[in-house]
Amino acid sequence: MKVAVVGTGYVGLVAGTCFAETGNEVHCVDIDPKKIEKLKRGEPTIFEPGLKELMNKNQEENRLHFTTNLEEAVKKCSVVFLAVGTPSSVDGSADLTAVLKVAADIGKAMDTTKVIVNKSTVPVGTAKKVSEIVKTSTKHPFHIVSNPEFLKEGSAIDDFLRPDRVVIGTDSDDAWKVMHELYEPFVRQGNPIIRMSNVSAEMTKYAANSMLATKISFINEIALLCDKVGADIESVRSGITSDVRIGKHFLYPGPGYGGSCFPKDVKALLKTGKNEDLPMHVIAAAEAANDAQKKVLGQKISTHFSNNLKGKTFAIWGLAFKPNTDDMREAPSLVLIDYLVKSGAKVRAFDPVAFETAPDALKAQGTDVSAVQFSESAYDTCEGADALVIVTEWNEFKTPDFEKLKSLLKAPLIFDGRNIWKPSSVKEKGFTYIGIGRR
Repeated sequence: MKVAVVGTGYVGLVAGTCFAETGNEVHCVDIDPKKIEKLKRGEPTIFEPGLKELMNKNQEENRLHFTTNLEEAVKKCSVVFLAVGTPSSVDGSADLTAVLKVAADIGKAMDTTKVIVNKSTVPVGTAKKVSEIVKTSTKHPFHIVSNPEFLKEGSAIDDFLRPDRVVIGTDSDDAWKVMHELYEPFVRQGNPIIRMSNVSAEMTKYAANSMLATKISFINEIALLCDKVGADIESVRSGITSDVRIGKHFLYPGPGYGGSCFPKDVKALLKTGKNEDLPMHVIAAAEAANDAQKKVLGQKISTHFSNNLKGKTFAIWGLAFKPNTDDMREAPSLVLIDYLVKSGAKVRAFDPVAFETAPDALKAQGTDVSAVQFSESAYDTCEGADALVIVTEWNEFKTPDFEKLKSLLKAPLIFDGRNIWKPSSVKEKGFTYIGIGRR
């Protein structure tokens, strides 16, 4: 099958590469010529484990192509995916400017029947809007499909190649057959391809991400209560997640969720509810709890130092919103660093990958980056620092040389925002340990 993917951001690049891996001829389109030239050289524009190797393999086998010529790609392909960005507007709604512009361009370029697929995360009702836009731009027949993505940054390749489920929203039997054939190689072990309406598929994406965000906010609030009453969140977590009705996933306390999906999708779902005059009480509470959670690490640090951080230096391990990505969007580290700097402290930070993306993210939010030093190794951050703060749980942080840490830090003090270590074990090594809801 010949497939076009418009947009080479996170979703588009992963989707295009994985479709090529199953034997399809894929043409990835982007308006940015510099990005396309880089991709043509086999250099991914995002960090994702395994992506570069898969990209290069399919480029060498002449199945994966990159271009700025949307018209040519649309004419060559029978299936066209929209995978452009839908950032949050000021009111929280998803900005569909790029989606609708591309829809019009696809309509103008069409010369035969096409299956047009919304892969971008879009609000309920977008399929109808895209259909109306395309209809005004072409006389050729077409089918509109809503096919939300469920990728986790850091494991996106595996998620796409071996999905838990594939959701296909369409009222067209012809489009359903095409999409089923396209996705069948990914579900050989029996995971479902689920057909539903466009509206239901659009809602499924927002509902899934909002549910996961709610689970994170819930366990964070329970952890805060554990801090107050003297319980241990790891014991509580073990006690509740052994219940199959609750499950084990996304119930790990930390400094709050971030990234490109949860914050944006929660806001968009809240805006959809507002548009329908339906307050989304649970979702609103999850968002408010997460906003508060991002301040918890800073508050713990300030309390320990009697609310006087001026002149202190803090070593921060982890900047990206989660491991195995360089994505700094809505990262908890941004809130923490801004708080520390505005409190008069200095910061030394290390992240294995996000050291390149973090400075711009901090500048964008108005943080004084002159007070932040980005180190080349985790241990470099600790020399003479008043405390070590864990913000992102990279694997390389999980078994450090504690004796070396003790010799480098001004005082053996650790704030573990991800609960990656056992308090008793760290205390035995001579450290003061402060986690999230730990005893």
